Amino acid sequence: MSLNNALSIEITDLGKRFNRHWVFRHINYTFSFNNSYAVIGHNGSGKSTLLQVLAGAVSKSQGSIHYKIGDKTIPEEQHYKYLSIATPYIELIEELTLTEFLEFHHQFKPLMPQFTIPQLIEMVGLTAAAGKQIRYFSSGMKQRVKLLQAIFSNNPLVLLDEPTSNLDKAGIELYNRLVTDYCLQNRLLIVCSNDENEIEFCDHRLDVTQFKEN
Repeated sequence: MSLNNALSIEITDLGKRFNRHWVFRHINYTFSFNNSYAVIGHNGSGKSTLLQVLAGAVSKSQGSIHYKIGDKTIPEEQHYKYLSIATPYIELIEELTLTEFLEFHHQFKPLMPQFTIPQLIEMVGLTAAAGKQIRYFSSGMKQRVKLLQAIFSNNPLVLLDEPTSNLDKAGIELYNRLVTDYCLQNRLLIVCSNDENEIEFCDHRLDVTQFKEN
Protein backbone atom coordinates (compact mmCIF):
# COMPACT_ATOMS: atom_id res chain seq x y z
CA MET A 1 0.00 0.00 0.00
CA SER A 2 1.55 3.28 -1.06
CA LEU A 3 1.37 6.27 1.22
CA ASN A 4 0.88 8.37 -1.91
CA ASN A 5 -2.78 7.34 -1.99
CA ALA A 6 -4.62 10.61 -1.31
CA LEU A 7 -7.40 9.13 0.78
CA SER A 8 -10.33 11.12 2.17
CA ILE A 9 -13.41 10.13 4.18
CA GLU A 10 -16.79 11.75 3.53
CA ILE A 11 -19.50 11.09 6.12
CA THR A 12 -23.11 12.11 5.55
CA ASP A 13 -25.90 12.12 8.16
CA LEU A 14 -23.91 9.61 10.19
CA GLY A 15 -25.45 8.25 13.36
CA LYS A 16 -24.95 5.44 15.85
CA ARG A 17 -27.35 4.24 18.51
CA PHE A 18 -27.38 1.44 21.04
CA ASN A 19 -30.95 0.31 21.66
CA ARG A 20 -32.91 3.59 21.85
CA HIS A 21 -29.96 5.78 22.82
CA TRP A 22 -28.29 7.79 20.08
CA VAL A 23 -24.57 8.15 20.80
CA PHE A 24 -24.32 10.71 18.00
CA ARG A 25 -26.49 11.65 15.05
CA HIS A 26 -26.50 13.74 11.85
CA ILE A 27 -22.74 14.13 11.49
CA ASN A 28 -21.74 15.61 8.15
CA TYR A 29 -18.01 15.95 7.82
CA THR A 30 -15.04 15.38 5.51
CA PHE A 31 -11.65 14.13 6.66
CA SER A 32 -9.12 15.16 4.02
CA PHE A 33 -5.78 13.61 3.16
CA ASN A 34 -2.60 15.28 4.43
CA ASN A 35 -4.48 16.64 7.44
CA SER A 36 -4.71 15.71 11.12
CA TYR A 37 -7.96 15.70 13.11
CA ALA A 38 -8.73 15.57 16.82
CA VAL A 39 -12.07 14.01 17.79
CA ILE A 40 -12.93 15.58 21.15
CA GLY A 41 -15.74 15.43 23.71
CA HIS A 42 -16.24 14.55 27.35
CA ASN A 43 -15.89 10.97 28.58
CA GLY A 44 -18.74 8.86 27.23
CA SER A 45 -19.56 11.34 24.47
CA GLY A 46 -18.94 8.84 21.67
CA LYS A 47 -15.40 9.63 20.53
CA SER A 48 -14.26 6.02 20.55
CA THR A 49 -17.52 4.84 19.04
CA LEU A 50 -17.09 7.23 16.11
CA LEU A 51 -13.57 5.95 15.54
CA GLN A 52 -14.79 2.34 15.58
CA VAL A 53 -17.53 3.19 13.08
CA LEU A 54 -14.99 4.87 10.78
CA ALA A 55 -12.76 1.79 11.06
CA GLY A 56 -15.65 -0.56 10.27
CA ALA A 57 -15.38 -2.33 13.63
CA VAL A 58 -18.84 -1.13 14.67
CA SER A 59 -21.77 -0.79 12.29
CA LYS A 60 -23.42 2.60 11.75
CA SER A 61 -27.12 3.06 12.46
CA GLN A 62 -27.76 5.66 9.80
CA GLY A 63 -26.00 7.69 7.14
CA SER A 64 -23.08 6.87 4.89
CA ILE A 65 -19.29 6.72 4.97
CA HIS A 66 -17.35 7.02 1.73
CA TYR A 67 -13.64 6.31 1.60
CA LYS A 68 -12.24 7.92 -1.54
CA ILE A 69 -8.95 8.10 -3.38
CA GLY A 70 -9.35 11.06 -5.67
CA ASP A 71 -12.80 10.67 -7.17
CA LYS A 72 -12.81 6.90 -6.79
CA THR A 73 -14.92 5.42 -3.99
CA ILE A 74 -13.41 2.43 -2.20
CA PRO A 75 -15.87 -0.46 -1.65
CA GLU A 76 -16.92 -0.67 2.00
CA GLU A 77 -15.54 -4.18 2.40
CA GLN A 78 -12.11 -2.90 1.29
CA HIS A 79 -11.75 -0.02 3.82
CA TYR A 80 -9.60 -2.09 6.17
CA LYS A 81 -6.79 -2.24 3.62
CA TYR A 82 -6.24 1.50 3.90
CA LEU A 83 -6.14 1.98 7.66
CA SER A 84 -4.36 1.04 10.85
CA ILE A 85 -5.62 1.63 14.36
CA ALA A 86 -4.34 1.72 17.94
CA THR A 87 -6.88 1.70 20.76
CA PRO A 88 -7.04 0.64 24.42
CA TYR A 89 -9.61 -2.07 23.62
CA ILE A 90 -7.61 -3.91 20.94
CA GLU A 91 -5.56 -6.73 22.43
CA LEU A 92 -2.16 -7.93 21.29
CA ILE A 93 -1.35 -11.61 20.71
CA GLU A 94 0.42 -12.16 24.00
CA GLU A 95 1.63 -15.69 23.29
CA LEU A 96 3.96 -14.36 20.57
CA THR A 97 7.27 -12.63 21.07
CA LEU A 98 7.46 -9.04 19.86
CA THR A 99 9.40 -10.07 16.75
CA GLU A 100 6.95 -12.90 16.01
CA PHE A 101 3.99 -10.55 16.47
CA LEU A 102 5.35 -8.00 14.02
CA GLU A 103 6.23 -10.71 11.48
CA PHE A 104 2.67 -12.05 11.77
CA HIS A 105 1.19 -8.55 11.54
CA HIS A 106 3.30 -7.84 8.44
CA GLN A 107 1.72 -10.78 6.60
CA PHE A 108 -1.71 -9.12 6.43
CA LYS A 109 -0.85 -5.45 7.06
CA PRO A 110 2.53 -4.69 5.48
CA LEU A 111 4.86 -2.41 7.39
CA MET A 112 6.68 0.51 5.77
CA PRO A 113 9.18 -1.09 3.40
CA GLN A 114 12.03 1.29 4.23
CA PHE A 115 12.37 -0.21 7.72
CA THR A 116 13.24 -3.69 8.93
CA ILE A 117 11.44 -5.14 11.93
CA PRO A 118 14.56 -4.86 14.13
CA GLN A 119 14.85 -1.20 13.14
CA LEU A 120 11.24 -0.52 14.12
CA ILE A 121 11.68 -2.30 17.43
CA GLU A 122 14.74 -0.17 18.12
CA MET A 123 12.84 3.02 17.20
CA VAL A 124 10.31 2.39 19.97
CA GLY A 125 12.97 1.44 22.51
CA LEU A 126 12.13 -2.26 22.81
CA THR A 127 15.23 -3.96 21.39
CA ALA A 128 15.96 -5.72 24.67
CA ALA A 129 12.45 -7.23 24.64
CA ALA A 130 12.40 -8.32 20.99
CA GLY A 131 12.52 -12.02 21.90
CA LYS A 132 10.22 -11.81 24.92
CA GLN A 133 6.59 -12.92 24.87
CA ILE A 134 4.26 -9.93 24.92
CA ARG A 135 2.43 -11.38 27.93
CA TYR A 136 5.41 -10.32 30.04
CA PHE A 137 5.38 -6.71 28.81
CA SER A 138 4.33 -3.84 31.04
CA SER A 139 1.26 -1.83 30.01
CA GLY A 140 3.55 0.94 28.75
CA MET A 141 5.56 -1.48 26.60
CA LYS A 142 2.34 -2.89 25.13
CA GLN A 143 1.23 0.63 24.24
CA ARG A 144 4.52 1.23 22.42
CA VAL A 145 3.84 -1.94 20.41
CA LYS A 146 0.34 -0.73 19.52
CA LEU A 147 1.72 2.61 18.34
CA LEU A 148 4.43 0.86 16.32
CA GLN A 149 2.01 -1.38 14.44
CA ALA A 150 -0.40 1.50 13.77
CA ILE A 151 2.05 4.22 12.76
CA PHE A 152 4.41 2.04 10.72
CA SER A 153 1.80 0.06 8.82
CA ASN A 154 2.09 1.05 5.17
CA ASN A 155 -1.32 2.70 4.70
CA PRO A 156 -2.61 6.25 4.27
CA LEU A 157 -4.99 6.40 7.27
CA VAL A 158 -3.95 6.20 10.94
CA LEU A 159 -6.57 6.07 13.71
CA LEU A 160 -5.45 6.57 17.32
CA ASP A 161 -7.62 6.41 20.44
CA GLU A 162 -6.10 7.77 23.67
CA PRO A 163 -2.63 7.07 22.26
CA THR A 164 -0.58 7.88 25.37
CA SER A 165 -2.53 5.57 27.69
CA ASN A 166 -0.11 3.87 30.11
CA LEU A 167 2.90 5.77 28.75
CA ASP A 168 5.41 7.49 31.01
CA LYS A 169 7.08 10.82 30.15
CA ALA A 170 9.60 9.16 27.83
CA GLY A 171 6.80 7.24 26.12
CA ILE A 172 4.78 10.41 25.56
CA GLU A 173 7.83 12.10 24.06
CA LEU A 174 8.27 9.05 21.79
CA TYR A 175 4.62 9.28 20.71
CA ASN A 176 5.00 12.92 19.73
CA ARG A 177 8.20 12.21 17.76
CA LEU A 178 6.64 9.32 15.87
CA VAL A 179 3.51 11.30 14.98
CA THR A 180 5.50 14.36 13.94
CA ASP A 181 7.90 12.34 11.79
CA TYR A 182 5.54 9.79 10.24
CA CYS A 183 1.90 10.89 10.46
CA LEU A 184 1.62 14.59 9.65
CA GLN A 185 2.63 14.46 5.99
CA ASN A 186 1.22 12.31 3.19
CA ARG A 187 -1.30 10.67 5.51
CA LEU A 188 -4.68 11.22 7.11
CA LEU A 189 -4.49 11.13 10.92
CA ILE A 190 -7.47 11.00 13.30
CA VAL A 191 -6.87 11.07 17.07
CA CYS A 192 -9.57 10.63 19.74
CA SER A 193 -8.61 12.40 22.95
CA ASN A 194 -9.32 15.16 25.43
CA ASP A 195 -5.65 15.42 26.40
CA GLU A 196 -4.10 18.47 24.75
CA ASN A 197 -0.69 16.77 24.81
CA GLU A 198 -2.07 14.08 22.48
CA ILE A 199 -3.73 16.40 19.97
CA GLU A 200 -1.89 19.74 20.04
CA PHE A 201 -0.47 19.14 16.55
CA CYS A 202 -3.90 18.46 14.98
CA ASP A 203 -5.05 20.84 12.25
CA HIS A 204 -8.78 20.39 12.89
CA ARG A 205 -11.14 19.46 15.74
CA LEU A 206 -14.45 17.64 15.64
CA ASP A 207 -16.51 17.89 18.84
CA VAL A 208 -18.80 14.86 19.07
CA THR A 209 -20.97 16.56 21.70
CA GLN A 210 -22.33 18.84 18.96
CA PHE A 211 -24.09 15.85 17.44
CA LYS A 212 -26.17 14.67 20.36
CA GLU A 213 -29.89 14.04 19.99
CA ASN A 214 -31.87 16.97 21.43
